Amino acid sequence: MRSFFARYKLFGIVLLCLSIVIIYLFYNALQPVKLLPVYSPAMVNSELVADEIQHVRKYHTIADFSLTNQNGETITQDNYKDKVYVADFFFTTCPTICPIMTKNMVGLQKALGNDSDVMLLSHSVTPEIDSVAQLKKYAIEKGVDDGNWNLVTGPKKEIYELARKSYLAVKTDGDGGPFDMIHTENFILVDKDRRIRGFYDGTKKEDMDKILADIEILKKSYEK
Repeated sequence: MRSFFARYKLFGIVLLCLSIVIIYLFYNALQPVKLLPVYSPAMVNSELVADEIQHVRKYHTIADFSLTNQNGETITQDNYKDKVYVADFFFTTCPTICPIMTKNMVGLQKALGNDSDVMLLSHSVTPEIDSVAQLKKYAIEKGVDDGNWNLVTGPKKEIYELARKSYLAVKTDGDGGPFDMIHTENFILVDKDRRIRGFYDGTKKEDMDKILADIEILKKSYEK
């Protein structure tokens, strides 16, 4: 009897290991795939959405744009084609939340490293102050790597319409006029199809951890 068990001991160990592998593979196969929501205006606090699009329940995407970055280059939606990106709104002379947001965005850039699938996009809400030269100075001071992060300026009305009607990011009903001012702490995660996939508080460290995790979920959703 002892010789029988000794003879089949190796076979039993191999069978046990194989069974464990099969159970593990079945367990993973049965786990639901993590997916991020696709946000439409109807899903967002109505205070953040322009009246004319509050009824939209699907197919909401970021509108086309043409702005100028810290290097004087024209930046359009084509620069972000087939990219996941994080957008925000700031101004270089902001003494309150913007320095924290910029610091956290720098942290995101460092955490993403050389990931060519992910980019960053920061819109100035005081374009009359934030010239190309001012944005470049700010970028250098804050440690912005312009390889995948554009700080953009341009027509105030265009930027404000993007904030309100595309990124669903602000609570004001202003028109982008000279006395209009928006200020939001939101970071917005946008997918390769220009759809909003998440909102995050750009002043909170825990939200930066969340956005990095969600970026990985989003990237995996594109894997074939």
